[in-house]
Amino acid sequence: MSALRGKADIGQEWPMMAHRRATLQIIPYSLADALQLTLALTPSSQGQQTAQREITTALENALDARRQRIIISQSEVNWVKWLCLGLQAVCALLAIAMVHSDNRLTSAITMGLFAFGVAASSLLILAYDRPFVGELAVSPNPLLQVMPEPESGQQGIKP
Repeated sequence: MSALRGKADIGQEWPMMAHRRATLQIIPYSLADALQLTLALTPSSQGQQTAQREITTALENALDARRQRIIISQSEVNWVKWLCLGLQAVCALLAIAMVHSDNRLTSAITMGLFAFGVAASSLLILAYDRPFVGELAVSPNPLLQVMPEPESGQQGIKP
């Protein structure tokens, strides 16, 4: 049942990250449940203590990865960076125009090439500004691939 809850958590959390509404205040039930269950166990041997410690570390790493995803989903490129990029592009285009002012064809070609480079850079910045939205979006597929499949008695249950 925990695998089903985990997939439901991903199904709810990924759209929330895409719309910058995910918060760190709520821990997914499946991770909290697994951590609580792991810490509630009373190991009787050194091997069990090591296993409990490793499981706890893995769960803490999963929580940290989730925290990093949420922080990244809430970050954005602010207007000051865009303004500076635009100003820098205009200055470079003016410098190119001045250097090649004696030859209009060379000036047009170099300015076109530079403008194309600025446009490509701007597109890349825009594409990665919102990492959970668009064609280049980070998907939950790698996370879903490592999650265990539901047991045979629970296959009819949909998240």
